[in-house]
Amino acid sequence: MENRSRHSAGRAAILANPVRNPEGASARTRSKRALFLLLLTLFVPGGAQVVAGSRRLGRAALTVTLCCWFALLATAALALLNRGLLIDLLARPTVQLVLAVVLGLLAVGWLVLFINTIALIRPRLLAPGMQAIVSTATVLLVLATSGVLGYGTYVLNTGRQTIENVFASGPAFDPVDGRYNFLVMGGDAGANRVGLRPDSMSIFSVEATSGKTAVISLPRNFQNAQFPSSSPLKQVFPDGFNCGNECILNALYPTVEANYAHLYPDAENPGAEAMMDAAEGITGLKIQAYVLIDMAGFADFIDAMGGVTVTSGGWVPYNGKYWEGTRVRTHWFEPGRHTFSGKQALWFARSRDFTSDYHRIRRQQCLQQAMINQFNPQTVLTRFSQIMGAGEQILETDIPQDQLGSFVNLAGKARQSAFKRLTLGAPDFGTAAERFSTYPDFDQIRARVKTLLAEASATAPTKAAAPSKSPGGSSGDSSESPSGASSATPSSSSASSSPPGAGNVAKEDIPTTQPDGSPITEAYLVQLELAGQTGLISTIASNNDECSAD
Repeated sequence: MENRSRHSAGRAAILANPVRNPEGASARTRSKRALFLLLLTLFVPGGAQVVAGSRRLGRAALTVTLCCWFALLATAALALLNRGLLIDLLARPTVQLVLAVVLGLLAVGWLVLFINTIALIRPRLLAPGMQAIVSTATVLLVLATSGVLGYGTYVLNTGRQTIENVFASGPAFDPVDGRYNFLVMGGDAGANRVGLRPDSMSIFSVEATSGKTAVISLPRNFQNAQFPSSSPLKQVFPDGFNCGNECILNALYPTVEANYAHLYPDAENPGAEAMMDAAEGITGLKIQAYVLIDMAGFADFIDAMGGVTVTSGGWVPYNGKYWEGTRVRTHWFEPGRHTFSGKQALWFARSRDFTSDYHRIRRQQCLQQAMINQFNPQTVLTRFSQIMGAGEQILETDIPQDQLGSFVNLAGKARQSAFKRLTLGAPDFGTAAERFSTYPDFDQIRARVKTLLAEASATAPTKAAAPSKSPGGSSGDSSESPSGASSATPSSSSASSSPPGAGNVAKEDIPTTQPDGSPITEAYLVQLELAGQTGLISTIASNNDECSAD
């Protein structure tokens, strides 16, 4: 009798507990219970099962929840104490694969808990209106939890695949004299590389501890490129790549691909290896890796970033549709602040009509600095999939996967200081008319490079400012500017000459108004071209290499 009485009392207590047995509860209590169990599953996964369902399942889920909270706290502590190590870990494909699997399992587990919670709620016991509310809330909570974790799995796997497809295998390399030196080239990096000529060539020299960066731009029409004694091309071109206009620097890539690829038997890209050797021979810097950017896909990458913003100091021409009733197709970006789409940025970077290759080099430097400034964590997080998809299409590099974490960390530091920059031609080495690129002085180049690196290392962190321009003559110390970033110039097999008025025009001599005193407009420039006044157009456009990165 006593045992039966105790059993009855226990059963009565259970029935009196509306959380576990809602049958005898009021409609209002059932509604509160339903919302309570959903919120428990959201904030304390496993909690609903402990209080209203299978305690075994609930305790297992709570254990996983506590482990996740511990992992998040440990990650936050590591981010505060050693951010570089955290970035290095997260950039490793193996770590990304493990995290993707973990997030996928958590997404499935959380979904199972919500399904079980709905079973515990027993929607048929709820009023019709509350059934709709609970159903809608459950769908939204599942999207906010399992959906977000599932998307995280996709993002991590996309990043892992991109890294594995773009970056090389093998161990990370050490800095040389405290700096990483790598060659960045822009060209048509498609599968068929026959005849490829790099549009742009720059050496990025990054201090390993601070991220302070110097950028040395190599004009495409640079002649007599030298090779270090360690290069197999030293035997082929003992006096340098010096056969005149046929042997300008950007012709080296297709020449090696077509005729001397056998000299680089272990290289996946002999042309790129040859360009690294030439960059090393020219500057005296040890070049450790290369990055080849497909300029045709460059526009997609900028679009993936949401555009890029720069401030142009002068009028920049580009070719578009023919103006109605004319054979003129020149259009113009006016001076001022622009947020360019990918296609517009490519026009801005490649334009050299009415000016010179060196104007284009400085605009490309500015544009690349702007991209680095704007390639921040917020952009990456909000546009990760687009950026990863575009990156896989446009990048080729021999930088090892294991190096990526340290380089991403350095990129963050690099944004804190304006780049120091130097162009191995006008205006940093005389004027375009003096043709330093045709008759280079390598002793002078190497001395200036050493000075540049010393200045870059000493540069205090500062917000990038508009570049100063030195008309005519060396710009040595004025090379600190946000427009410092990369290099270059589009391909053509012969050196180009500067059009009249393209260089060495004093700023005060550049017209800013029409003869009647009204401001210069695009329509006015079109009329000048129709009238054949290209010299005046060149003078008006002569400062379009002045550019600053936002």
